[in-house]
Amino acid sequence: MDAEAIVTTRAGDAIATLDDSVRLTAGTVEILDRRVFPERVEWVSAHSAEEVADAIRDMVTQSSGPFYAAHAGLTLTAHQVAGLPLDAARERMRQAGVALGEARPTNAHPREAVDRVLTAIAPATSTAELVEAAVSAGEAGLRHYADLSDALARATVALLPDGARIMTHCWMDAYLFAIVRAADQAGRGYDWVVTETRPYLQGARLTAHSLRELGQRVTLITDGMGAAALSPGSTIGRIDALVTAADRVSLDGAVINKVGTLGLAIAASTFEVPYYALVQEPDASAQSAADIVVEQRRTDDVLETLGVRTASPLVSEAWYPAFDVTPARFVTRIVTSRGDFAPERIRDYFAPAQGGRA
Repeated sequence: MDAEAIVTTRAGDAIATLDDSVRLTAGTVEILDRRVFPERVEWVSAHSAEEVADAIRDMVTQSSGPFYAAHAGLTLTAHQVAGLPLDAARERMRQAGVALGEARPTNAHPREAVDRVLTAIAPATSTAELVEAAVSAGEAGLRHYADLSDALARATVALLPDGARIMTHCWMDAYLFAIVRAADQAGRGYDWVVTETRPYLQGARLTAHSLRELGQRVTLITDGMGAAALSPGSTIGRIDALVTAADRVSLDGAVINKVGTLGLAIAASTFEVPYYALVQEPDASAQSAADIVVEQRRTDDVLETLGVRTASPLVSEAWYPAFDVTPARFVTRIVTSRGDFAPERIRDYFAPAQGGRA
């Protein structure tokens, strides 16, 4: 996982800039700053796992990005401990894991990376063995994530007929690229309706931009237009499906995703538009959504837009939960790496012999 791009995804001959968003070079993790993209293409340099964690926490990268960044941070740390005694190297890896795993409470990806790598180094009997195990586990984790994303994408495309008009909210990252690739391979094309996604405008800046780079047809709408677009007779044309990623899915079928998803899901249910929530696998540790921490982020992000004050100077109070919870009754299918499931049957994911379509 040296200087190569973390992932590369293609749709036909097109390549999206955000496919290559985390790089590990000698002594540095370079993270493409999605807060200023596409107006500027800037990279944030991190020289320790703690600095990578700060970048994750500060929203330099989101969605799948924290997964890639956490793996890069752990691999960087493994190289940095190469000269330490085994016990000191193991302790430093543990510290790096704590910093990265706690960077985003709701996004579980960093913790998944940490668990994989720390489990892999546990049997090491020398520092050299520890370093090799950490690097190998990181590379395996990235390959596994890409494989699961591809499987999830194929299951999603199976639900979406050629020519479907799809609404999406926020930024699906690797899932989005995999869906476009899977649709291309299946000979299917889609129209996309993308919400701008306040307050960071990920939909306007990341999703819509990447889809256009990949040659997709895109219509951008403000967050407040979602229900109107989903309603019958909308002048935008019929929306055939609402499709979003899910940061987490609990075992009761609740979907935790970017705030605003709940309102769209309720509107979609009301207007009989299917809502497909995408997650590689449900969270086996969360019996219900109550077991998942929903991040409360800084209120200045509501009073500002991309650093520019947009609220009246008389207004000082704001509220910004980064995610919301969509109950299972508003979700049509949860699409996973093992196929799609009715939300009330999502536990069946962990009975792989049964496959999807439960």
